[in-house]
Amino acid sequence: MANLSFRHIYKIYDGKVTAVKDFNLEIEDKEFVVFVGPSGCGKSTTLRMVAGLEEISKGELYIGDKLVNNVEPKDRDIAMVFQNYALYPQMTVRENMSYALKIAKTPKDEIDRKVEEAAEILGIKDLLERKPKALSGGQRQRVALGRCIVRKPKVFLMDEPLSNLDAKLRVQTRSEITKLHERLETTFIYVTHDQIEAMTMADKIVIMDGGEIQQIDTPQNVYFHPKNIFVAGFIGSPQINFIDVKFIKENDNYFGLIEADKIPIVEKQAKVLEEKGYLNKDIVLGIRPEHIYDQTRQTPIKIEGVVSFTETLGSEQYIYFDFDKKELLSRVTNGNFAARGDKLNFYIDPDKMHFFDKETTENILF
Repeated sequence: MANLSFRHIYKIYDGKVTAVKDFNLEIEDKEFVVFVGPSGCGKSTTLRMVAGLEEISKGELYIGDKLVNNVEPKDRDIAMVFQNYALYPQMTVRENMSYALKIAKTPKDEIDRKVEEAAEILGIKDLLERKPKALSGGQRQRVALGRCIVRKPKVFLMDEPLSNLDAKLRVQTRSEITKLHERLETTFIYVTHDQIEAMTMADKIVIMDGGEIQQIDTPQNVYFHPKNIFVAGFIGSPQINFIDVKFIKENDNYFGLIEADKIPIVEKQAKVLEEKGYLNKDIVLGIRPEHIYDQTRQTPIKIEGVVSFTETLGSEQYIYFDFDKKELLSRVTNGNFAARGDKLNFYIDPDKMHFFDKETTENILF
């Protein structure tokens, strides 16, 4: 088992294009860490540098106490599951899973034991004599995992392993991979663009954009305490509401002024904003749809809006409503659903409001 240390890692192509910039991260032994971000943010490139499939341009990467910048992939004691599974089509499942052990000249009885053991863990013992073309996507994914398990590596690397599965199978396989991590007690690094995978599987999330780390934290903290506008907007579904406001004070009360309307700001938050010099300045207010309630759940902060559009998803409803020429979104789950054209009071949870600097995009209360 192993911890990993990324120290000022860069990946620069052709001396011009910086794909990964000043990447610093400590991963503890047995942690499940997820790299998440939009396409092109550098997450897969970082994973490939760990695997040794991409050369590190600058910086140092340690696996355990060993500097591995110039260590061959085969000597890093890692195993990688690719997006397309990368199974040998001419080989059976058993042969695919045992191939790396054969190359390493592992005794046959030990190979058989390890393959059977891994197949038992993954529930694919009855598939061992089949070839990949006879397997479903989920079964191929399990075989790719089994090929890694038999090697008992220090680190598992997974690059978008669920992207080729349908929605139902993705949910099932997420659970299986989480249970597998708990059973194997090995360090996992998992790359995805899917925030749901990140939020449900990770011990620690690394959110990336433009080749840089935006925030490193637990799933709960990146949701409730986003470091900046990018993180707040990327994490959470449906997406957070952003409102440009001017922070003002009237008769000892504080508000976010839009145009004709004002959103009350509770004193404990307003005092911090005032102390940091934001009084009479433009800022960005963020509030998640699930923290804007309808009339069945009231809070000290009330606004009025006209429903412009609704989406009903079984037990919950997304309510889009117009507020001072802006469209906001509320997610309600109480079954007291609205209809287009309804004029309603909405109530904002004051403890769930976020405030961002308009220029730096950083969370002012972070």
